[in-house]
Amino acid sequence: MRSFDAPLARRPAARSLPDVASDPDLVARITAEIEAEGPMTFARFMELALYDPDHGYYSTAQARPTRDGDFLTAPELHPIFGRAIARHVAAVWQRLGAPRDFTVREYGAGSGALGEAILEGIAHDEPALAATVRYAPAEHNSHRMAELRKRLAVAGFGDRLAPAEGPLVGVVLANEFLDALPVHRVRGAADGGLRELIVTVADGRFTESETAPSTPLLAARLAADGVRLAPGQVADVRLADEAWLAEVARDLRGGVATIVDYALPAAELYRPARADGTLVAYLGHVAHDDLFRAVGRQDLTAHVDLTALERAAAAGGLELLGEASQAAFLVANGLADLVEEVRSNRATSLAQWSELRASVARLLDPRALGGFRVVVLGRGVASDPPLPGLAAPHTGAGA
Repeated sequence: MRSFDAPLARRPAARSLPDVASDPDLVARITAEIEAEGPMTFARFMELALYDPDHGYYSTAQARPTRDGDFLTAPELHPIFGRAIARHVAAVWQRLGAPRDFTVREYGAGSGALGEAILEGIAHDEPALAATVRYAPAEHNSHRMAELRKRLAVAGFGDRLAPAEGPLVGVVLANEFLDALPVHRVRGAADGGLRELIVTVADGRFTESETAPSTPLLAARLAADGVRLAPGQVADVRLADEAWLAEVARDLRGGVATIVDYALPAAELYRPARADGTLVAYLGHVAHDDLFRAVGRQDLTAHVDLTALERAAAAGGLELLGEASQAAFLVANGLADLVEEVRSNRATSLAQWSELRASVARLLDPRALGGFRVVVLGRGVASDPPLPGLAAPHTGAGA
């Protein structure tokens, strides 16, 4: 499970890290690119470290979000998370007038744990939707896609699969997806401007150096957020979220985009007390600040800028329907009923009940998964009354 608090400020791990070496082929590729083209932005380094087609952290055959991996996401923790999300999906379908063509597109679908739980929930709670819903997983890892197809086929949902491309009416899901998109690292300069931290090689090791920003978009993003970094303050600026949201806005003809992640308004995300940014590495369920350790074999993640996300959504014609903590969202979407359903089932063993109780505690804990933000953006969906679990949009979104 990724902690909500740990990424708020980069800091050394409280527990010892596993002794995991970097992927030598990936290190050689990154080194060769730096030697040929000069130092690279951290965004480029992060892109290669996580998504290199052959050796990137999210591209290999090894399963990552598991109890034996480096972190554990809510869908992998327990299917009850997906069952609650299924009720959100059904509410959107009903709000749209129960259309015959309805798709759930999930970005970063992984092994299909969330997709299976959602389809199970829909089959149990909303048979009319179950007869028409399509599940479209967007997952770049071919190993995970093979697992996903097999998983859904075994569960009886193989015929529900659809391609994750083109126009759709339905729900777009991004659960802990945006936080792993590449970020640029910048530092406030003494003259009030910006410097960018870039990656180079010294004595056979990756290290950071400082230069002028690689693109004016970095200063423009912070200016639009109403943010001015203090001298020496480091911030992580993700430009890739705008491109992703533009794609979603282009394809979503009606319905919602539901984003679940650790995210903050810009005023909070870039406050001076957060002097080292939010970028953090995960290795063996331990959060730490050695970004160049275990290259290709550890996760890299940073908080989502809610202000920029909402501004990009408005530019794409999407309305902010509301947001909530993950804990409040799950409760409003029937978590208690789902727990009671399991408790009252005579087939539920003591071990299953204990696992469920522990999982729900983690899902609701504000210091952990319960503190994640749920942001819902829509097109053609009535916002009054709000969808279950959504509070009025915060007022710190900026221009």
